[in-house]
Amino acid sequence: MPEIIQNVLYLTTPGLYIQRDHLTFLIERDGTRLLSLPAHHIESICIMENEITLTHGAMQLALEHAIPIHYLDEHGRLRARVTAIPDTSVTLRRDHYRAADDPTRCLHIAQAIIAGKLHNCRNSLLRGARETSDPTAKDALQSTIDALARLIQNIPDTPDLDSLRGLEGAAAQAYFSAFNHLLKQQQDPFTFRTRSRYPPLDRINCLLSFLYALVRHDCISALTVAGLDPFVGFLHAERPNRPALALDLMEEFRPWLADRLAITLINRQQIQPHDFILHPGGAVELTPDARKTILKAYQERKRENLHHPVLDQQITIGRHFFVQARILARVLRGDLPQYLPHIPK
Repeated sequence: MPEIIQNVLYLTTPGLYIQRDHLTFLIERDGTRLLSLPAHHIESICIMENEITLTHGAMQLALEHAIPIHYLDEHGRLRARVTAIPDTSVTLRRDHYRAADDPTRCLHIAQAIIAGKLHNCRNSLLRGARETSDPTAKDALQSTIDALARLIQNIPDTPDLDSLRGLEGAAAQAYFSAFNHLLKQQQDPFTFRTRSRYPPLDRINCLLSFLYALVRHDCISALTVAGLDPFVGFLHAERPNRPALALDLMEEFRPWLADRLAITLINRQQIQPHDFILHPGGAVELTPDARKTILKAYQERKRENLHHPVLDQQITIGRHFFVQARILARVLRGDLPQYLPHIPK
């Protein structure tokens, strides 16, 4: 079934056929209408299966309403993106490209991004330390919390991007070394050993990769709406078809949104070992039903309200992507002196 939550239409079921009826998307399967959806109700379409047909009329309707269409593979990698001609400020784009070509500005923005990520990693571990009654786990978490605090202090002293990336790598290694202590249930089948991608080689990596793909999709949409180029980043190196700026923006969202949701799904046993397909050769894939469970949980999380310190108001988590993208745009225009990553309390 197609699912639309928080203005994103996720298409995950093979055999779906999407066509246009005036200003409405009609979604059918095997000749049966499943959903009728006005175009003005959605802001992006995410296609996560190969055998889904989007007619020329449906694509035209999406482009007329500036609805981007993203095609993801089975591992959540962005394979293609269809958008209308950007209705954005050329001046902002030029400011963006000039900043990306300036090593000093790149470093300052990247330092803010990594500072936000590490603060959020540390806050997640602090929460885990408060909630555990196991003294061994508490000690291990506290040790990593202290290590991250030291690395955060060193961020302003990194002289260049390579040094900053090295610091971020050390922080990620420390953070994931304590990740297993955040799991209260199903520790054995979801033990984290090392990060693996494309394809993920165990269940926890498979779950994290899928959630990261959802966050990346939302970052691409938010950056596009803000008038920025999601493929020109400051921290992540530019490569063909790599949304470097979206990867930059999602860093601050990973610990408190994707990682915490993965922990919750495992601890509440909403995701279990039988929700994964173990392929010969080691690749691990989510079952179709598991993907729907995760999508539902992710979108429900995005509906929750969370205080944003810059706006000083409660807004849905789904809107935080757009606020952060606009803060970055204001930095690039020169309206703000530095980027302010979102660090939930």
